[in-house]
Amino acid sequence: MKLVVGFITYNESSAKYLADFLPSLKNALAFLSPDDYKVLAFDNSDQNNELNRVALDAFNEKNENILECLHTAGNLGFSRAYNILIRYASRQQAEYFLVINPDTLLEKNTISELVAALDKDPELASACPKIRRWDFAANTKTRQVDTCGLILKSGLRFYDLGQGQEDDKRFDQFSILGPSGAAGLFRMSALEKIKENDQYFDEHFFMYKEDCDLAYRLHLIKAKSALIPTAILYHDRTAASSGEGIINKARDRRKKSRQIRAWSFHNQLLIFVKHWSKQNFFSKIIIIFRIFASSIFALILEQFLLKELKDVYRGSRVLTNVK
Repeated sequence: MKLVVGFITYNESSAKYLADFLPSLKNALAFLSPDDYKVLAFDNSDQNNELNRVALDAFNEKNENILECLHTAGNLGFSRAYNILIRYASRQQAEYFLVINPDTLLEKNTISELVAALDKDPELASACPKIRRWDFAANTKTRQVDTCGLILKSGLRFYDLGQGQEDDKRFDQFSILGPSGAAGLFRMSALEKIKENDQYFDEHFFMYKEDCDLAYRLHLIKAKSALIPTAILYHDRTAASSGEGIINKARDRRKKSRQIRAWSFHNQLLIFVKHWSKQNFFSKIIIIFRIFASSIFALILEQFLLKELKDVYRGSRVLTNVK
């Protein structure tokens, strides 16, 4: 099999997008024969969500049976659900696996351009589309960049390339660390090389920054990744960045729920601990400073984060729900 596409649904937060997402996905897969690909949806809903089910069933018109929906009781989180889907792709001996969010809108050539890039360069482990902002409420596709892929700076600082800026093609030739979790095509043989305890995504990351950890582990084995600027995709990011600067970052932070802030804080600390031994002296100094600054911030302004700090450094990597 050439390609397995995987995405995760969750209650009504994903159901509202499916009427737009699924037709765009089917259109983007039209370059392949039905025997060459499979689409998998993992429903992480707390209950079997009927809105998701109706839309997913409509995808399999004419009994093509190219989409299969998996479901278990309760929310398994991003990493664990995706590992189930990737293991399926491995059993099917798929060549490529596409991670994609259902809150996205694909162009007709989005997937074909990504596949062509990996076909052309056998050393390429992953490919990232150029992701622009989709204003779902206004039904508008914009030219504002959501992400052109993940980039890495000293001190294990991960950023979305170009986020919040106008797409004027200035980022088209940039080198990236790997794809964002919103969408990325991966070579299955590369994912097999970085698998840990039969996990592709580290399941200690329930949600948030699992894409950074995966991209970094591919980077450690010198696997290449590339932005494919001709592969365009649109994403309705829940908490879009307001731009650079302390004021804008503070404004962005206020938009995020307490749960999201806890996941993000916990998982960034987890990345520091997990990859500490691989850092040079300068990077370690930056990490120490960031941990100190984050701890002071939590102590003064967001004391609920202190529990996550304790959990990570006590060796507990499981993040419980924040109340």
